[in-house]
Amino acid sequence: MPHERALDLVQITDPRDVTPGLRRELIDCWIAVANAGGAAGFPFPPVSAHDVEPVADEVVGRLDPQQSRLLIAKAGGVLAGWVVLDRDPYRLVQHWGTVHHLQTHPDRRGRGIGAALVQELRKIARDELGLEQLHLAARGGEGLEDFYGRLGWREIGRWPGALRLSPDDTRDEVLMVLARL
Repeated sequence: MPHERALDLVQITDPRDVTPGLRRELIDCWIAVANAGGAAGFPFPPVSAHDVEPVADEVVGRLDPQQSRLLIAKAGGVLAGWVVLDRDPYRLVQHWGTVHHLQTHPDRRGRGIGAALVQELRKIARDELGLEQLHLAARGGEGLEDFYGRLGWREIGRWPGALRLSPDDTRDEVLMVLARL
């Protein structure tokens, strides 16, 4: 698997730092990923800007240095992928974070961008937020368990048949954890 050379990873913690151009790139990437069948929050392609814009604006609007971080990967100055890390504000579970919306633009897949995003997010979670573990839920049947497993994540459970993509395609939701950040 060739790795992307000059990959720039940039963390964003304030909605005001998402320029109109970056907002457009995030939305375009999400549309491309969803329409290519990616498990990134829109399970029923095709999707359009009309579908994605309000959800992307909500994700960006929640950015906060202590609660929600956006990590983007740029290759050659162009958005290649992104991921969100959220921390729960409740004291009982403040020691862990949840990973959302990991995606690599379909034109850039297989180049280590997703892995680079996850590895950098792990450092941010540990070193900047003081988190002890990360959680995520992944769509079964996509090979995501193997991808995350190679990065040190382990499956901790499943919700059998939780995701109905069509009458003849029901998938498990796979619960994963990365402990020992």
